[in-house]
Amino acid sequence: MTMMTSINNEQDGFVKDLPTVLLLAGFGDDSSMFTGLLGTALADSYDLLAIDLPGFGAPRLQSETTLEKLGKFVAAKAKESGAEIIIGHSVASIIASLAAQEADCPITTILSLEGNITAQDAYFSGSAAKFDDPYIFRSAFLARLEEMSKSQPMIARYCRVVSKADPIALWELGNDAHHFSSKQVPGEVLVSAANVVYLYNPDNCPKSSRKWLNENSVRQVVLDNATHWKSVDQPVLLADNIMSALE
Repeated sequence: MTMMTSINNEQDGFVKDLPTVLLLAGFGDDSSMFTGLLGTALADSYDLLAIDLPGFGAPRLQSETTLEKLGKFVAAKAKESGAEIIIGHSVASIIASLAAQEADCPITTILSLEGNITAQDAYFSGSAAKFDDPYIFRSAFLARLEEMSKSQPMIARYCRVVSKADPIALWELGNDAHHFSSKQVPGEVLVSAANVVYLYNPDNCPKSSRKWLNENSVRQVVLDNATHWKSVDQPVLLADNIMSALE
């Protein structure tokens, strides 16, 4: 898997001239979470570029892995591809926000898939702050996911992908997400960065985030009965709603 993979741009021997959409996976995940979108109407109308972030499918940064540095990485990819639209899952919604704020970044629209908007949304990434050692955190996090997968089979795929992530990058990013969310409200950063559409199932969101959504005018698309990993197990539902949001 490369750092930036077009999952639909070249088919039947020719390259389609389509608007570009960048796809960012959430904490510990990689671009494979978006492959299900290939067989949807969204892929017929947009060139979907799924990015592997450094440490998560791509080589880890030589310096510390932070939201800001990943934002700069994504902004460079947006400039390279000319993408004006980005889809960010979970903590990657913050990364997308920071990327859009970079100078000369073409991103104007962020579709946030249950992205972090309050500190309580960092229920996976923020747990890194409880550990002083990246390898101990990785082991504990994987054990937690394995236990959760017994009652939630969808998490088994996520657990397998997380096991391939760079342990240091995973721990550094988790700590930075915790620190970021303790100093500012991610939702405020999100709405100040670009035009935003927030796609979510209220059942998957903490009370604080539902309250924030009720009190703010961000455009919302409710996906009833959807899991947190909609692009994996409900790609058609997600694609149809993204298409409607972009009309």
